[in-house]
Amino acid sequence: MQKLASLLLILVATVFSFGAYAEDGDIVDNYAYYGFEPDLITNYISTGKKMGFVRIGIELMVKDPDDLIALEHHDPLLRAAILEIMGSQTADKVKSLTGREEIRRECYDTVNRLIERETGKAIIVNLLFTKYLYD
Repeated sequence: MQKLASLLLILVATVFSFGAYAEDGDIVDNYAYYGFEPDLITNYISTGKKMGFVRIGIELMVKDPDDLIALEHHDPLLRAAILEIMGSQTADKVKSLTGREEIRRECYDTVNRLIERETGKAIIVNLLFTKYLYD
């Protein structure tokens, strides 16, 4: 059932992904997005007795909808890398806007490096935090 849902998602993304068109009608960019489901939840390094956690929703932006298949295949590897990065952050960094951007950038660099190692090409254009909740 999950495979069917994944294939349907890829089909919908392919059909409904819109690109920018040049004046001659050629597609310049045909971006698509891959979202991690469910959201990623992990602890971060906190001080005191209270345990801190963060819940993030992540979308990976790719230029070609065909690359969504590779992202789905390597989802566990990418998810584990992001969780490792998030789990090693301090409370101050998780809670600040500049720290959040540094974390996003580190996640982007790491997943792009991993996917390039696995597929032979850097397919991720951007990594977006669509949800970012911490306590």
